[in-house]
Amino acid sequence: MTQIDEIARGIHRISTWSPQAGITYNQFLIDDELPTLIHTGTFGQYDGVRDAIRRVLDPARLAHIVLLHWEGDENGGMERFLAQAPQARLVGSELSITLNARAFGLGDRAAGVRDGEALDLGRHRLRFLETPHVHHWDSMMVFEEESRSLFPSDLYLQPGEQPPVTTENLSSEMLAAYRSAGIFAHEQPVRDVLPRLEQLRPDWIHAMHGATIAGDALAPYTEALRKHEFAYRGTLLGRAVSETAHAAVQSD
Repeated sequence: MTQIDEIARGIHRISTWSPQAGITYNQFLIDDELPTLIHTGTFGQYDGVRDAIRRVLDPARLAHIVLLHWEGDENGGMERFLAQAPQARLVGSELSITLNARAFGLGDRAAGVRDGEALDLGRHRLRFLETPHVHHWDSMMVFEEESRSLFPSDLYLQPGEQPPVTTENLSSEMLAAYRSAGIFAHEQPVRDVLPRLEQLRPDWIHAMHGATIAGDALAPYTEALRKHEFAYRGTLLGRAVSETAHAAVQSD
């Protein structure tokens, strides 16, 4: 089942629990003069996400659909949302829009942004941060300045069926999930971006998987990323990959 909860001043967390994956898939609706959806969920999750949005506003009013990197759970429903909201445009990193959206025929309704650029929604203002290789090479994050909300995509995830907001330290579970999934090729790009995130001093960290983390509970997660290994070590989504492929990554 898909549920929706208002977390902070017009920012709503939409969440679908997947027992098969062992995680929640979260999207975030910002209710403003220019309504904005961050992440769409997968193609198959579209109906549940759309119906959740309807509890707050008409999905046809969406002005922006923001993707933080090009992947099925980030933007698998983008074409269906763009079809339902004829005035909406797709917003992503300049790299993601150049490499992906235009190649998929979405260039006319897509806008690429660079580090430091901002988007005014009315009461809310989105500031974009390019974070290459924090998962994918086209990855970015978003900081909403009014509510001091960070949208870090796959960073700071927690496995399991989590509540809308947590103050619990689930950093060990986060690291274990990263090791099992193999989504980060190396720790260094993640560690390079951590000081910048700390300087933002977010009040809310809206993880794409798991609960939203209250800002005063974030420090143990950040320290765990600094102090422990969590990058690819031969396992992809829990499946061991051949020793040859593992050795090639290790040698790099």
